[in-house]
Amino acid sequence: MSENIFITEETLEGDEDGPLAGTTVAVKDNISTDGVRTTCGSKMLEDYVPPYDATVVSRLKDAGATIVGKTNMDEFGMGTTTETSFFGSTDNPAAPGHVPGGSSGGSAAAVAAGEADLALGSDTGGSIRCPAAFCGVVGIKPTYGLVSRYGLVAYGNSLEQIGPFGSSVEDAASLLDVIAGPDGRDATTREPPRADGAADSSYAAAADGDVDGLTIGVPTELLEGADEGVVETFWDAIDDLEDQGATYEEVSLPSVEHAVEAYYVIAMSEASSNLARFDGVRYGHAAGEKGENDNWNEAFSKARQEGFGDEVKRRILLGTYALSAGYHDKYYKKAQDARAWVKQDFDEALSNADVLASPTMPVPPFELGESLEDPLTMYLADANTVPVNLANLPAISVPAGETDGLPVGIQLVGPAFGEREIIRAGSALE
Repeated sequence: MSENIFITEETLEGDEDGPLAGTTVAVKDNISTDGVRTTCGSKMLEDYVPPYDATVVSRLKDAGATIVGKTNMDEFGMGTTTETSFFGSTDNPAAPGHVPGGSSGGSAAAVAAGEADLALGSDTGGSIRCPAAFCGVVGIKPTYGLVSRYGLVAYGNSLEQIGPFGSSVEDAASLLDVIAGPDGRDATTREPPRADGAADSSYAAAADGDVDGLTIGVPTELLEGADEGVVETFWDAIDDLEDQGATYEEVSLPSVEHAVEAYYVIAMSEASSNLARFDGVRYGHAAGEKGENDNWNEAFSKARQEGFGDEVKRRILLGTYALSAGYHDKYYKKAQDARAWVKQDFDEALSNADVLASPTMPVPPFELGESLEDPLTMYLADANTVPVNLANLPAISVPAGETDGLPVGIQLVGPAFGEREIIRAGSALE
């Protein structure tokens, strides 16, 4: 069994009947659970207990699911390995001695280790798809606005979505059926379109493996620089889809050259704003003894110095700098312009293809401790996943095979609210 999967192990029973009755679900520890500690993997929120359920948690309970615990994660969702957690790293049950990916590494590991049937994670720049690929499970990042973010502790509001993990595409899709849909407490949510002419419009029903006539676009830029074994495994998966009646063509997304830089400017800027609330007074770790710090500025500084880890501090500093007077137009505005370019490129590519395919991650899982001293390497590992968040599109990571005994995932990207297309294509690979 993989170690350190859960930060808090506490069982929450759902209704006695429902589509998920008898199903166990693990929940990432940045999703609010009424009466159960929600830490975001941080010392800052080590003792925080929310007084309400996130919308997705309420829907889980209504569907009859049994929540078995809150899973480990990179601190405030900032990381690709689950090693920035204040509570320590999580080992990868599919590749012992290696990271499970991040930031939702605990959720993917819970499914891979059989500790839960299903799990919820959140995806700001690949935080569902990366651990799904590294742990050899299925992870779905929904279209922005398909799933309510109410009760998700914010990191990058314009980028993040809650999504499911499962051991199969159908299992993950069945969880998406439960959590998807509009929510009056999240104004960004929308009613998803129904499947045209389908007797059963559920996402789970789309996992029928029928890819005959499917057109797959392969962005050449997302293969450049990838590990040779990963690329070979990816093409084997494309060959498998071709054997089942799909066709593929190479496409170009020239804007992705700037996607990682644009993503981190936007994400760090939003993080700088969102994490300002953790001051040790309204929320979070309070430094020193009561009455010890009479100066508010000193107390605020000390609380954040003690409460946040190095990676969170790094991103707050860079985000604050990007938003500061004199630099906003130079960095943040240019990043938003690049984001619009990325969205335009994806829309153009998807006008000629049903789905786009790439390796989920350009490399196999890192060894534990390998990337901690080199944050830039960790950021660049997100090259294939962050463009999808910039474009607010749906994507799924499905196991494609192994290289040198390590799991490799294939990422399938669809048009906005095209979850059924990527679920159908993904199920053909099982």
